[in-house]
Order: sequence, then C-alpha cells, then structure tokens
Amino acid sequence: MTLDDSGQIPLDCGVVDQLNVSRETIDQLAAYLALLAKWQPRINLVSSSTLADAWRRHILDSAQLAVFLPENGAHILDIGSGAGFPGLVLSIITDNQLTLVESDQRKSVFLQTVIRELGLTATVRNERIEAIPALGAGIVTARALAPVERLLLLLDRQLPSVERCLFLKGASLQEELTALQSYTNIVHRIHPSVTSQDGAILELNTTRHPDLEL
Repeated sequence: MTLDDSGQIPLDCGVVDQLNVSRETIDQLAAYLALLAKWQPRINLVSSSTLADAWRRHILDSAQLAVFLPENGAHILDIGSGAGFPGLVLSIITDNQLTLVESDQRKSVFLQTVIRELGLTATVRNERIEAIPALGAGIVTARALAPVERLLLLLDRQLPSVERCLFLKGASLQEELTALQSYTNIVHRIHPSVTSQDGAILELNTTRHPDLEL
C-alpha cells in the first residue's frame, strides 16, 4: 500500500475488518490519519517509512490494547504520547477518559489539534511525566517509550493509583523483565502482538496489600 496522489493515507480494508468498529469510528480514525499525513512534513511525528502502512503499523497496533480495557469509565494515562499512539486511538474507539502526556510542545499542539477537530474528550499535558503530580489514573499505556525499569521510575508518582499497565514492547522485552523482580506486588503477563512477530504487549497488574508498596 502507498499514499494516494494527494499524499493521503488510503483506507486499509483488511485492517478495518480486524478493528471491528463502527463506520463512524473508522471515519474518525481516517480523519486522524489525514491530519497525521498533513503534519508529518512539518513535524517528525512517526517514521515516514511507516505512513503507507499506517493503518496496521499505528492504528491496529494501538487498537489491540482495547481488549484489555473497560468499554468506559476508566481513567487512562498515556505517557510519551508522541503522535497519539496508542492514546488517541483508544480515545476514538473507547469511551474512557484519556490523559495524554507529551513533553514536546509541537507534538502536544498536534495532539490538541486532533482532539479539537475530531471532538474527542481526551486531554493533553505538555509536561514530563515524572514532574506531574498524581492524577489518580487506574490504567497506564505506553508505546515504545523506554525500558520497563525506566517506565516504572517515570511513573513513581502515579503508581499508587494504578491497577494495570499496558506497554507495547519490541524484541528486547525478555531482557527488560528482570527489572520487575524488585516489584513484589506486580504480576506480569505477556501477550503476542497482532501486528508484529517481534512485538508483544506487556501487561502489569498490581496486587494490593497494606504491607506492600510499589
């Protein structure tokens, strides 16, 4: 698949079938990708080589987290949001409350533009995650942001309220898992990625106990 003559990202019918969402949701996702293609020449939001396969590489890759989420009512903190993957995709396809954290000002403006033009309820915080006070989010998501050990350090202020983390990871995941040995109340599960043989979803669940702290 390639970009069309106008430089836009054409619909990928195979991915659309896998997403199993309404036509209205597909239209919103297509509008999101149109904005991504428009902004990409000005801001390096994603690797340009992935644009032609953006429905699979970015939309489906992000949307696969939805099966681990409630349909509505959850406060999800998406850190290192970048171009909005997975945060904006989850805001489009679920009815949960999304807070997107992105320290780069230009990327934050892009995120805010997508939210405004698509009428989403997500919010953006143009700050570093480690500098933000506890937000009370119950779920954290991140995509290709940092090793597990670094992610947990960045989330130190947020972890007391967090019940689940969902991290989209690459081939180095097994090497990163040793960092979890010092977190005795975190149980991890690894789920295969639907978009990459080398990728995986790392699910972290906390077990609450008064004598244990994250």
